[in-house]
Amino acid sequence: MKRIVIISGELSGDTHAAGLMTEMLKLAPDTKFLGLGGPAMRQLSSGIEDWVATAAVVGLSEVLKRYGYFKQRLEACLEAVAVEKPDAVILVDYPGFNLRLAKQIRDQKIDTRILYYISPQVWAWKKGRIKEMARTLDLMICIFPFEKPLYEKSGLRTEFPGHPMVDRVKTLRRGWQREPGLVGWFPGSRTNEVKSLFPVMMKAAKEIEKRVPNVRFAVSAANEGLAAEMRSMADAAGVPEAKRWIETGTVYDLMQRAQVGAVASGTATLEAACFGLPYALIYKVAWPTYIAAKVLVRIKFIGIINVLAGREVVSELIQHRCSPKHIANALSDLLLSADKRTALERDLAAVVATLGEGGAYERAAHLVLNALA
Repeated sequence: MKRIVIISGELSGDTHAAGLMTEMLKLAPDTKFLGLGGPAMRQLSSGIEDWVATAAVVGLSEVLKRYGYFKQRLEACLEAVAVEKPDAVILVDYPGFNLRLAKQIRDQKIDTRILYYISPQVWAWKKGRIKEMARTLDLMICIFPFEKPLYEKSGLRTEFPGHPMVDRVKTLRRGWQREPGLVGWFPGSRTNEVKSLFPVMMKAAKEIEKRVPNVRFAVSAANEGLAAEMRSMADAAGVPEAKRWIETGTVYDLMQRAQVGAVASGTATLEAACFGLPYALIYKVAWPTYIAAKVLVRIKFIGIINVLAGREVVSELIQHRCSPKHIANALSDLLLSADKRTALERDLAAVVATLGEGGAYERAAHLVLNALA
């Protein structure tokens, strides 16, 4: 029986970790998992604590406010690894926490393998950490093809089993036809994202209505709590009609129905690309976070589609450019030009094709079990 500590800190990581766990349990049914994660991981093992509601924070200032909490959780995880002596610790994304935990496990000379699934984007903000990761980790399992040679240069064994989004999108396709004139708003799955982006979307909608005849809008709320937040914002902004746009739990259907969309930076931008949705990437964060990111980030683009393509395939409307005017310009151009939509759809498909043909979780599970053999 293999004993595995596995840790994720966000809903996307919970999804990936649960996919990996599912395939590992098929191959080695007596595997015992414990650690931190979300509801999907918790369903697979009672040894997983669901903490994502408190762990998923964005931005430097937000993390600093809760430094004491994260320090306590880190110490508790380290103690659990020392006591349990697992065959391996699998760290899933969530680098601010997981890379610190990996280093402390090594510093305390705890005898266990450390595997990383879903590479942290250190290639974007701190390439120097790759050498440190090579000294700390036993295996990196990445989900983007360009990451493998990047990590291997440092001597870290790295594998690319494909991106699990390819499989996920196949299961979520519903055969929807794109509805002419329908704009999909995707403001993110966190309260702070919605509070930042939904008011801008409402103002952008007013601008688009002036330019595009018979345009309609729909916004996908990740849950009813966020839908209620949006309704309150619509009332406060004096835009009661916006309450009619709100759908709950339909994000993947809306990505297939909408003719164009505006998508908050993050996993959803890759999902939208996999569904072939012509979209613009939008994002706003607290100014201290933005300034820190400008200092740290070493890549030209923040959207993964653009990173993979090496050029701006998708318009990036970030911070001061995340304005009603800029969003309205980008989406109106797409709505009014079938040629521009077709060209963007073609470019998105070409990028998505580099992510593999499916079976990523199964191949990743084999990699993990082979590393423990």
